[in-house]
Amino acid sequence: MSQLRNSSRVVLVATACALALSACASNKKSKVRLAYEERPVELLYATGANRLDRHLWNQAVGYFQEVERQHPYSEWSRRSILMQAYAHYEGNNYAEAIGDADRFIQLYPGNPAAAYAHYVKAICYFEQIVDVNRDQAATGQALESLRDVVQRYPTTEYAADARLKIDMVNDQLAGKEMTIGRWYLRNGDTLAAIGRFKTVVDRYQTTSHTPEALYRLVEGYLTLGLLQEAKRNGAVLGYNYPGDQWYADAYKLLTSKGLRPAVEPKSGGARGILRLPFRKDKDKTVKPPQAQEPNTVVSSSKATKKRKLFSLPFGGGDKKDTAEAEPKAN
Repeated sequence: MSQLRNSSRVVLVATACALALSACASNKKSKVRLAYEERPVELLYATGANRLDRHLWNQAVGYFQEVERQHPYSEWSRRSILMQAYAHYEGNNYAEAIGDADRFIQLYPGNPAAAYAHYVKAICYFEQIVDVNRDQAATGQALESLRDVVQRYPTTEYAADARLKIDMVNDQLAGKEMTIGRWYLRNGDTLAAIGRFKTVVDRYQTTSHTPEALYRLVEGYLTLGLLQEAKRNGAVLGYNYPGDQWYADAYKLLTSKGLRPAVEPKSGGARGILRLPFRKDKDKTVKPPQAQEPNTVVSSSKATKKRKLFSLPFGGGDKKDTAEAEPKAN
């Protein structure tokens, strides 16, 4: 009897495991794999495009893959790789989308549509960025890829969107440095905190975090007794952001130590400059090149204005105060 009971338990456990596995499998997104049936390439491609319009991303991928499988040397096959990348991106399958984009770049590096492959790869990294309290590995990859788009295709619509996202990424990276710096300050490690705030001032000086970073440097150097360094950073803060509340606070702090800055703070200043919101909006992503013009990259461009970088209020008088805000390659 005991053996019978044990065998019954084994059967019940095995059945339960099988049901659990089948339930998990049913919850996963099913990938469409069409049975091989030779069909006109135009029909396959048009059906895939129709599935894209209906937001049936996995089905769209299946039809575009079938175009590649049945007509591997056609122009439609080349287009289908980009459409797979776009469908994977829309379905939040970023690793697959990046793989499709890399495949297109490797196979057709000189094709004008390679611009879109580089662009969608950068956007996939961009949309994987997490908040500043977590690891920023995807942020670095996004910045590198977005800069690549701007440098390779500066007059395209893709570069225009990439520039906007580079600003957001830089603000994100600066925010990460500020978060770590504040943590060091709270824990009494002033020297380590100063290193983080200096990184913001040196690398991300056009972001919204710069006024606070300069104030924190004033605060940190005063804590260490480095009065001249504190005064110098206060002067930079006052010269570039005289109406900012962070300068008003720095002015009071320096004055209380007998280091009154030459520039009076402007009244009514707000805390920090306008902060660029970090948004992931698929509706703003540029769509793939039109199928009827597979070899044409969108040629419309947007003029890039020069951005004024903050200036030093002393020394270096013959140096230019403005510089073009083009990112440099790593």
